[in-house]
Amino acid sequence: MAKFERETYNINGVKTVVYSAGHGEPVVFFHGGGTVDGFDFAEPWTSKYRVIAPYHPGFGESGDDPTLSSLHDYVMHYLELFDILKLDRFNLVGLSMGGEIAARFASEHGHRIKKLVLIGPSGIIDPQHPMVDLMAVPGDQVLGFLVSNMDVLLKRLPENPGLDFMGDRYREATTFARIYWEHPGDPKFMRFLHRIKVPTMIVWGEEDKLIPVEHTEMWKKFIPAAEIKIYKGAGHLVHLEKPEAVEAVGNFLG
Repeated sequence: MAKFERETYNINGVKTVVYSAGHGEPVVFFHGGGTVDGFDFAEPWTSKYRVIAPYHPGFGESGDDPTLSSLHDYVMHYLELFDILKLDRFNLVGLSMGGEIAARFASEHGHRIKKLVLIGPSGIIDPQHPMVDLMAVPGDQVLGFLVSNMDVLLKRLPENPGLDFMGDRYREATTFARIYWEHPGDPKFMRFLHRIKVPTMIVWGEEDKLIPVEHTEMWKKFIPAAEIKIYKGAGHLVHLEKPEAVEAVGNFLG
């Protein structure tokens, strides 16, 4: 398995850091509303694919751009990046908020997507099974909403978080709040999901405390041909808790 290498691009004045590894068909990964889970989980994919994992503006090692105030702005940001990377067609995998960005991208620019994978994606409005409002959750309780087995996540966190680590988390939370405060739910997002015609897999942890697993039924309604994979004993970050989920995604993309 190849190790990720770091590259930096200037996208309309915004420093955009991209990690990539491997060779073969390109697979782009969009992370969620935080970056503590990292990209190393995707290393098994690098034996078959060229994996490209950018940090969203306002997250991780990328720069800030307060003018990006909606997920559609992020779609446009990535259109610019993909043009620079000369990615005409590629596989796209998105997690949580990144899954919503990926679904938006696929519904608007499906001709550029070969296959689509959504891991616990946000975006669906289901009054019967609402997503937890993370902005209303006390900071010390957020981690409990992400995994079923806390040990999986704790080993990725510093033993004694310093000011830099806490500052990074605050920065990402501020960016997340800016995006979702003005756009907490967009019914138009669901209206156009039928435009996704590429082969699609949707992956979920059965014990997801953040976005209920019942959302898979809504996704199946909007994308009837989608393959649904639900993993017992896993929460929102199913890709960390279940290596077999990562393997299944790699097999699906092939």
